[in-house]
Amino acid sequence: MVATDQVSPRVLLMITGGIAAYKACFLARLLQQAGFAVKVAMTEAAAHFVTPLTLKVLSGHPVATDLWGEGQSEALDHIEYARWADLVVVAPATANTMAKAAAGIADEIVSTLLLAFPGPVLMAPAMNDNMWRHPATRANLQVLTGRGVHMVGPGSGWLACGTNDTGRMAEPEDVLAAVLDLARQGGFAPDAAAVAGAGPWAGRRVVVTAGPTHEPIDPVRYVANRSSGVMGYALAAAAVAAGAKVTLITGPAALAPPRGLGALVRVETAREMADAVAVALAEDPDWLVMTAAVADFTPAAPADGKLKKEDLGTGWSLEMVRNPDILGEIVPAARKPRLKVVGFALETADLEARALAKLRAKNLDFIVANDPTSPGSGFGAKAHRLVLLGPGGVIWESPSAAKAELAEALLAQLGAVGTGAGA
Repeated sequence: MVATDQVSPRVLLMITGGIAAYKACFLARLLQQAGFAVKVAMTEAAAHFVTPLTLKVLSGHPVATDLWGEGQSEALDHIEYARWADLVVVAPATANTMAKAAAGIADEIVSTLLLAFPGPVLMAPAMNDNMWRHPATRANLQVLTGRGVHMVGPGSGWLACGTNDTGRMAEPEDVLAAVLDLARQGGFAPDAAAVAGAGPWAGRRVVVTAGPTHEPIDPVRYVANRSSGVMGYALAAAAVAAGAKVTLITGPAALAPPRGLGALVRVETAREMADAVAVALAEDPDWLVMTAAVADFTPAAPADGKLKKEDLGTGWSLEMVRNPDILGEIVPAARKPRLKVVGFALETADLEARALAKLRAKNLDFIVANDPTSPGSGFGAKAHRLVLLGPGGVIWESPSAAKAELAEALLAQLGAVGTGAGA
């Protein structure tokens, strides 16, 4: 159940006539789940793609469809809905709608509402790639952003015309993230505690590290490990779905980043990851979840050019030096009292004992131990097993399961036991 309009910030969702209009249905539900009250206005063209009845059922309010009070609308909805809203979201925003908004034209319900609304506006453009690149659209974009209209997207991918290019409407999760950012800036973000069913992660700021690091030997070679980043990405996605604002710091990984992240930071080396973690901790997050498999050592003197085997002879000795210990050095120097720190320990023997030793040595709140060589576990996308430990020992042992399932279960366990200021 979503909080009532009296305590919920109010979003007016405007839908215009593009194939991406179907995404607005998902966006309406996500906005409500995040704690917003939602009303909808849609153009006549939009109603060719999704029906006003669908949006009425999803939003719980009549849908403004015309200026004349002939459909679900009342004759003055173009004023009343504008007065009601705290924030307007136009999704999808077609080239036609952007052009009318830039010119101040008000000839149907959406363009009229845009002219009558004095508050923040977020547009999610969606159109053919040539339309997006057209000088007229670029000029309209400049006019709108110059007036303070916010944009999210468009993204790249397959378009309705069969082209693989830029013009896709941003995914609903990304639009929601942009709405939440604007609401926070405006001081009317939903109170996570007021949203019934909001779990322990709602509204929390979470930093997740993921993937391996690549330590350069020369411009084409590096030292690395077999970490795929799947577990870290799954945890970041699960935290986003649970209502957290997530910063994902990732080493090289052949994975698509989760939708709805607060920030995505890509790094290559252990030093770069250490620096990124220090920056993230300066923003005072609630949780740090260190799933990344950070290299302990790095080549002492990476070569400027490619090393040739003819120059190396029949043997090769590579001198290595220690990398910064992120959990042992960087985190303690930047840690604030409420921060909860979760480490990961990959071991192939004495799993629990070694994990507990690491937890105590590095003053962690929790540690997740895993052995990729044990039955039911493995690298990459394979099923896996986890053991969650606190200072007192084992808290939870997982079955062998897909990492996406494990991520959700692990977050639930951490949310349940991670009480206190940072939980």
